[in-house]
Amino acid sequence: MAKQGKQVKTNAVRILDGENVIYELMEYDVNDGLMDGISVAEKTGQAVDVVYKTLVTIAGPRELFIFLVPVADELDLKKAARAAEVKKLDMLPLKELTKETGYVRGGCSAVGMKKKYPTFIDKSAESLDSMIVSAGKPGLQMKLIPGELARVTEALFIDIVKS
Repeated sequence: MAKQGKQVKTNAVRILDGENVIYELMEYDVNDGLMDGISVAEKTGQAVDVVYKTLVTIAGPRELFIFLVPVADELDLKKAARAAEVKKLDMLPLKELTKETGYVRGGCSAVGMKKKYPTFIDKSAESLDSMIVSAGKPGLQMKLIPGELARVTEALFIDIVKS
């Protein structure tokens, strides 16, 4: 469990604690407005291939699916739709993100959303010793074992990035 200075308690962190998941919290400055994944990797001193972004998609009215992909890669919506077993997926409009997930842009975590949505992690994470994802608020990332993230979110590892 993370123990660095004052303990930050987001929904994601509380859930990981409750599931006895070992993780490390990393904070970074958001005052410059740079919260894209590549900037986050640079600010936290991490390789871009271990930092993953959480993307929220929608199929029809209110049927959401969560995808985690490396920050330098792009989600392939066709592969994602096949994984989700739906005809078509679109990105959830940003204005609906907080209402649907409880999280804000730059702080959206697959752990601790308002509801449990089907979640998919790009297969590239499966071979990593650890991966870095949002911890539930801008400026806060968590480093954990990919299998533990998959267990807590009930995610599947699958090929979902553009080739």
